[in-house]
Amino acid sequence: MADMPTHVITGAGSGIGAAVARRLHERGDGLVLVARDAGRARELAERFPGARTLVADLGDPDRISWALGHQELPERVDGLLHIAGVVDLGPVGELTPKAWRHQLEVNLMAPAELTRLLLPQVRVSRGHVVFVNSGAGLNAHAEWSAYAASKHGLKALADSLRAEEHASGVRVTSVYPGRTASPMQAKVHAQEGKEYEAGRWIDPESVATAVVMALDLPRDAEVNDLTVRPGR
Repeated sequence: MADMPTHVITGAGSGIGAAVARRLHERGDGLVLVARDAGRARELAERFPGARTLVADLGDPDRISWALGHQELPERVDGLLHIAGVVDLGPVGELTPKAWRHQLEVNLMAPAELTRLLLPQVRVSRGHVVFVNSGAGLNAHAEWSAYAASKHGLKALADSLRAEEHASGVRVTSVYPGRTASPMQAKVHAQEGKEYEAGRWIDPESVATAVVMALDLPRDAEVNDLTVRPGR
């Protein structure tokens, strides 16, 4: 089907990214899934039959251009969905440059670089760039400085991109989920020294519903910022 939308997705291995990829895969959209290495790419290809993969380590933004230069990129990108992320909590008095750098590279610099490299294909399709941000992209709490800084930066990236690409017909959405039941949330609870109860937090499927809603909105409108909070 020539009209089948094609989406490039990061973070499709778990949590919100897996839920979004599954939703789009089930309805027959084309998927191009970004994986950090060849083994992960094989796992994703097996989980989502028919999906293509691109291998690029988001933890090394300087090499993404080189990595993608050796692989076949899609000719058009209808949805560029930045969902991958990392978190490492700690007080400002203890966080090292390594912890800061890793979160800034994966959560902010890699999305910026992937967007730069794929923007021509997004423009071709008058496509949609979605940044799955975080409540921490709007408010920074104690011990969340590096993660929140990366997510505040991601909001700035989205806002600038939206202003720059509006005339090209490219839509840009930031989604700010509250705490979501995912492997990342389990890690956060461990770092906080708290017991993790998945049922207390947002189901990744609920965030996926919000993302797909933004993608499917008729062309006369655009969701700029969407905050999703726990309902219980």
